[in-house]
Amino acid sequence: MSLNRQIYLTIFALIITILFFEFTNVDIWLQNYFYNFKTHEWLIDRNEPVLKFIFYNGIKKLLIFFAVSILFSLIFFRKKRVIQEYKKGLILVVLAAILIPVIVGGLKATTNTPCPKNIEHFGGVYPDIKVLDSYPKNFHQKKNIKCWPAGHASGGFALFSLFFLFKSRKNRKRALVLAMTVGWSMSLYKMFIGDHFLSHSIVTMEIAWLIVLLLEKYLTKFFRKRAKNNEYNYYL
Repeated sequence: MSLNRQIYLTIFALIITILFFEFTNVDIWLQNYFYNFKTHEWLIDRNEPVLKFIFYNGIKKLLIFFAVSILFSLIFFRKKRVIQEYKKGLILVVLAAILIPVIVGGLKATTNTPCPKNIEHFGGVYPDIKVLDSYPKNFHQKKNIKCWPAGHASGGFALFSLFFLFKSRKNRKRALVLAMTVGWSMSLYKMFIGDHFLSHSIVTMEIAWLIVLLLEKYLTKFFRKRAKNNEYNYYL
């Protein structure tokens, strides 16, 4: 499948996802299973240290270290044969690790959508407002709330970029499995502590894949153009 077709299909899937969750109550229905209405507690205590380290602080630090290591290699080992061979893919991985969390974070800052823990249904003070909804006129808030889409999982789903780093079909499949495993492990943790609905994570996953596709498209164009220019200059 061509990159352009994948891009269009991903955009279409993103629109369908947003509309589906906007006009259904699937998010609330599913989230009910993670909340104890008698004790007013979520399935996982957000302050539980081991799980918090593994699925929140620890995984974030590991992903940052991974991206920084690749950037370090691109700068200080750029003349190495393996770096030259995988240069485009490595650049894509670094750009994805930066751009996907930044773009998702920017959306979170503007959409003003509450988390499960914030809405009245789960003991909060916010009405159940979805991303395309408006707040009731009698509801007043001091500042925007930042819960849509899922920001934490964006770092995990940024690993989709590894798909275009590898060249063999087997390794590309492994890259997708890794990205889905890490991304959804981070997503489920946040759902289980009441920070996100399912739709928040699905949207983040689709945005991440869309950004990776766009990066691959434009990096491929850039490297092809540079190769042609180098070839032209060589014959001059």
